[in-house]
Amino acid sequence: MWDDQFEEILRTFLPFLPPQEPLTADDELKDLGLDSLGMVQLLGMLEEAYQVRFRDSALTMDTFRSAGVLWETVEGMLQRATS
Repeated sequence: MWDDQFEEILRTFLPFLPPQEPLTADDELKDLGLDSLGMVQLLGMLEEAYQVRFRDSALTMDTFRSAGVLWETVEGMLQRATS
């Protein structure tokens, strides 16, 4: 599961997710209000917060499909950065 920082950042781009409702790995981010502009802003915030860079191969709609897929992508970048 992801860390608190990830969820805090992600929630700012999900206007249709009530604050008290839990975010699950399978939640479709588009259905929760993430749009294309939000994806670009979210990408920048995640890169800054985790000191990583999304590779071109990760810049797909599928990467931003769900919270779980997005976290797996970030986690993979973190693992590559520390190895």
